[in-house]
Amino acid sequence: MLFACSEQSEPVEPTVADAENPAAVEAQPTPAVAPDAASEPVDRLGLWVLCEGSQRVLESPERMDALFVAAARLGATDLFVQVYRGGRAWFDSSLADASPYRAMVAATGADPLAQLLARAHREGLRVHAWVNMLSLASHRKSPILDELGRAAVLVDQHGRSVLDYPKLEVPEPDRSYYRMGTPAVWLDAGAPGVIDYLTRTIAQLIERYPQLDGLHLDYIRYPGVLPFSPGSRFGVGLEFGYGEATRQRFRAETGLEAPFGDSLRNANRWDQWKRDQVTELVRSVRTAGRAVRPDLQLSAAVGAYAERVYLSEGQDWLGWVEAGLVEFAVPMAYTVDNRMFRYLAQRYSNGPYADRIWLGLGSWLYASRPAGAVDQFRVAREAGSRALVLFSYDSIADAPELLDALVVGIRDAR
Repeated sequence: MLFACSEQSEPVEPTVADAENPAAVEAQPTPAVAPDAASEPVDRLGLWVLCEGSQRVLESPERMDALFVAAARLGATDLFVQVYRGGRAWFDSSLADASPYRAMVAATGADPLAQLLARAHREGLRVHAWVNMLSLASHRKSPILDELGRAAVLVDQHGRSVLDYPKLEVPEPDRSYYRMGTPAVWLDAGAPGVIDYLTRTIAQLIERYPQLDGLHLDYIRYPGVLPFSPGSRFGVGLEFGYGEATRQRFRAETGLEAPFGDSLRNANRWDQWKRDQVTELVRSVRTAGRAVRPDLQLSAAVGAYAERVYLSEGQDWLGWVEAGLVEFAVPMAYTVDNRMFRYLAQRYSNGPYADRIWLGLGSWLYASRPAGAVDQFRVAREAGSRALVLFSYDSIADAPELLDALVVGIRDAR
């Protein structure tokens, strides 16, 4: 399974490939679905737009033009435009590494994000700033680490910092049986100063671009590991968040000792405390963003298997929806198994928060088999999904046949 949204090998998003066999799944019969659900129109259709993908629309006026042409053909209503990744900013920032922004301004003589916002609004599109929160990708040096030091980076239960992992992968001998879902320099939400620094960075984005309709959080979790374990209490698997400063915070706030090494003491309380730190980051960013723009829509790209990411990645996204911390969540239902996809679509389209859950489709999985992407869109619609997001615009633009098939398929499904 994928841990976040990308088809790229460099960890823009995941490096764990979808291990399913498209040819085997293609032979499955079309799943039974509710016959009348597709009679209602799709309310929202979004596109994830990568900052360092194949198109780099913020860096090229011609490619920005192509984005709007494709969005119009697809009938998109929302663009999720990546502007913060790896501690680097594609927007005007004094807190993040703004070298990408400065290079764009030097090349074009204008602020591309401001231009994209103005044009999108003229064409009736909403723009959500897509930001990678707790992953610094492969960048071992960034302003947040300059200010907070190594203590800001995740440490495993054996005391090893991710910064010391070879090629950001699990060291031997553990590598024989564990893999990082997305190798990266991961920040520790529980480490002193991390939430504050990230909140200030995102607040600066909203302050400088108040025209943004929304803020879209990604990598708002602990890293996934294969095979995954449901928390630290079983004493198996590979767990993160055990930095000395983080464990000291836990002791100061709870009066308890954190598990470490072979110890399982207070494991349940420790897991909940770590989960609370991720939720506190969501809350902090929401508060700061809403202080600038009270109607700002906060959303998050989240794991499709809610209980699993709750236990193993500290991501309580159903709780965020329930508490109103996000306006909507986008579970990334990336699979070529249409039966499993249907289960996910039916669950999230008919549950108690169906109107606040948008379904994320892995359209890039069907670049060489466009009919499969159309089938998934139809299955989602017939299951009752009213808001969908396609990952990604870049992969669709790279495969003209996929774009053409989706244009026709989406029109017909609507």
